[in-house]
Amino acid sequence: MILSEYLLLALSSLFVIMDPIGLIPLFLAMTPQDTAEQRVRMARLAAIVAAVVLMTFALGGKWVFKLLGISLPAFQMAGCLVLLTIALDMLRAKRSPVQDSKEEADAGLAKDDIAITPLAIPMLAGPGSITTTMLLQSRAEGFVQQVGLYVIIATVCLGAYLTLRWAAHGAKRLSPLVLKIVQRLMGLLLAAIAFQFLINAIQELGKNQY
Repeated sequence: MILSEYLLLALSSLFVIMDPIGLIPLFLAMTPQDTAEQRVRMARLAAIVAAVVLMTFALGGKWVFKLLGISLPAFQMAGCLVLLTIALDMLRAKRSPVQDSKEEADAGLAKDDIAITPLAIPMLAGPGSITTTMLLQSRAEGFVQQVGLYVIIATVCLGAYLTLRWAAHGAKRLSPLVLKIVQRLMGLLLAAIAFQFLINAIQELGKNQY
């Protein structure tokens, strides 16, 4: 896979799985008494923490595989199931429990500051985002693509911050219907990405047999 294809795959899959657009209603609901400035501060801190978490898993992904004795195709197939589960929920215009559970959302409603938990972890950097990051890291070919992945992680987290910052300054007026349409489209894209990881795993198994 050439660099441009890899970066495009990384950018699209991470942004879709993080789904900051679908997070807007919940973000606003968890901060009803906060000012726009306080919301922006929470969004900024959450994006930074999420970036650090994802970069840490990108850095240590190969060591986890070696430590647990997990092959790349096995992880890709498991990752496909995780991403497909989230995609199916997104197609129904709702956030998946894999991204954040009802209990975590309820805990956020009761907290004064939601920046680190549950906004950064697990809503932005949750099991789905971590799985996707490790899958992308395993597909990186060479040093340049590995560095590119870190740049993409930073870019996606910046995009999440800008999205939530926009929400903090009045995106609550955006039509819920528009949000649901966008979420369904992103779910469809994520389903395609999940199956692409499955195809990659099957191809990898085929190579190992010869």
